[in-house]
Amino acid sequence: MQEPAASTLATRLIEWYAGSARDLPWRHPEFGAWGVLVSEFMLQQTPVNRVIPMLEAWLGRWPTPAALAAATPAEAVHQWANLGYPRRALWLREAAAQITDRHDGAVPRGVDDLLALKGVGDYTARAVAVFAYGERHPVVDTNTRRVLARAIEGRSQPGPPSRRDLAAMEGLLPADVASSAVVNAATMELGATVCLSRGPRCGDCPVVDLCAWHAAGRPDTGDERRKQAAYEGSDRQARGAVLRALRHAPGHALSADAVCPEWPDPDQRARAIASLSADGLVEEAEGVLKLPSA
Repeated sequence: MQEPAASTLATRLIEWYAGSARDLPWRHPEFGAWGVLVSEFMLQQTPVNRVIPMLEAWLGRWPTPAALAAATPAEAVHQWANLGYPRRALWLREAAAQITDRHDGAVPRGVDDLLALKGVGDYTARAVAVFAYGERHPVVDTNTRRVLARAIEGRSQPGPPSRRDLAAMEGLLPADVASSAVVNAATMELGATVCLSRGPRCGDCPVVDLCAWHAAGRPDTGDERRKQAAYEGSDRQARGAVLRALRHAPGHALSADAVCPEWPDPDQRARAIASLSADGLVEEAEGVLKLPSA
């Protein structure tokens, strides 16, 4: 049973979300489970404003799992363009093939079936089950964790991700299935637009009077989150440069010597090519690099 304080928090979130939620394509009822799944792949560590045009282009080209399953890996990687973490493109294509073969082309609704798809982890499985099919599960992303840390635990930033986050979100969800999906979405939205990591807009928060962190005077309780290394000068940047060169090359292929020859660190360039090859994102044969063909 939901605690009274949690019930009040949930009610406030539902009311706020009804008037303040951003109009995002995957929130439209007609968007469909396939669109929701693709959006969740793309939104991993990628800002919403970068995802929306890429998502529309992707679904315009491959409106069903079967359509993507029939594409080549090179086509998927090329279409992924500069979204980052391009292994997601290969995983999504493989997941599309699994959906086509195992589920008659329909994205499954059960969390266990979703978890069996390539590249789908606990968060993505729960998000698709909840936001595409209206199932009742706690869904926890970075924004949700920050809201829970502040409103309930009185901390300025969440700790490292753990299963306790799911338990905390479960305690916030109403028993009503439809309302629970709204609370999941509203908590994420609050963290993304109001309860920001830096410069939280407490004056605009619908639950500020219920927030333990605000009541305590907004203390700095530290930040235990793992910091991501800078992109500039990183191996990730080198990998991106190699893939970009191949995406724009005729036939998506270049001689190895012609791929980023001016890169300032030859060893880093070699590491980037080797790691991309190991990840199946490029193929190398007889001195030629190309995007994967099969």
